[in-house]
Amino acid sequence: MKYYQDITLLPDAETHIGFIWHKVYQQIHIALADNKHPDGSSAIAVSFPEYKKTKFPLGSKLRLFAPTESQLIELAAEKWLFRLKDYTHVKPIRSVPEISKYACFRRKAVKSPEKKAELLAQHLQKPLDVVIRYRKENGLLKACDLPYIHMESQKKTETKQKNRFRLFIEQTLSEQYVSGTFDCYGLSKTATVPWF
Repeated sequence: MKYYQDITLLPDAETHIGFIWHKVYQQIHIALADNKHPDGSSAIAVSFPEYKKTKFPLGSKLRLFAPTESQLIELAAEKWLFRLKDYTHVKPIRSVPEISKYACFRRKAVKSPEKKAELLAQHLQKPLDVVIRYRKENGLLKACDLPYIHMESQKKTETKQKNRFRLFIEQTLSEQYVSGTFDCYGLSKTATVPWF
């Protein structure tokens, strides 16, 4: 990843940053899906430079990475975020500086504590309230503390409603570059991006 482009989210008194993240990331996801490789992977990766460093866990900055400048130009982030221009500032494309750290941002599948209790009750063939009480007494009803973005699946179900879900994002830091593929959320199970 040799080039990057920063997108700064600009919340105001009337619009919460979580709502802006939802709208911005939804558009970036659609842009990545629209520009994906034939195998379904993306040439563009994402990074969250303020991950867990600010009050809002993802911060207010999204960074896009690509191997070539032309890939970021072709993506045209400003075009995809045009409707959100009052809430975003898209900076010019730049070369990645010399760095010594890398980060992997991956999607983490997380079931809600209630869903876990429901599945366990079915498995154990016990009443749900008994399982919930046991899990509560033993501190097992904790929710995931990873940052997430509210998303909507663009695929419509039989009920013609969009599927809403939380996209949990986990970060690991490394001193080693790891190559790999990125999905249409710009995330990877193993591949790293420059961390600065």
